[in-house]
Amino acid sequence: MRIGQGFDVHAFESGGRLVLGGVLVPHSHSLKAHSDGDVLLHALCDALLGAAGLGDIGQHFPDTDETYRHADSRTLLRSVGEKLQARGFTLVNADMTLIAQSPRLAPYIAAMGETIAADLDAPVECINVKATTTEHLGFTGREEGIAALAVVLIDRQSRA
Repeated sequence: MRIGQGFDVHAFESGGRLVLGGVLVPHSHSLKAHSDGDVLLHALCDALLGAAGLGDIGQHFPDTDETYRHADSRTLLRSVGEKLQARGFTLVNADMTLIAQSPRLAPYIAAMGETIAADLDAPVECINVKATTTEHLGFTGREEGIAALAVVLIDRQSRA
């Protein structure tokens, strides 16, 4: 068994689309990023890669590579899942937290969990997504951006 943790943050910018956990969330702002800016999936990718000893998301999908400009983070997550599977790892569980003053995320949490489970070919019961505010403190409290944390447990698949 191996544990990995991930963290990501992106600032808001006017317009665009806000995608979190692979789900479109209606909002007046999007997240400034080279890819689609999905902080939740980026934190999850880092946690999975870290648990497997495979570095971080920037090593695999660098923001200096135009291939990943405006990339769908679900595609990146599926690629990370394939990398783990190729090395004999399976996801035991993932626990993630979105940190945002706005928008209100509760209505989208279940869909995020289902999307992540589908992308990682994992039971939805193994995926836990939650959201919190910072009570108007710090950059998230001032609604300047969103942060995300992820912790995962992976296991080496038995070889038959």
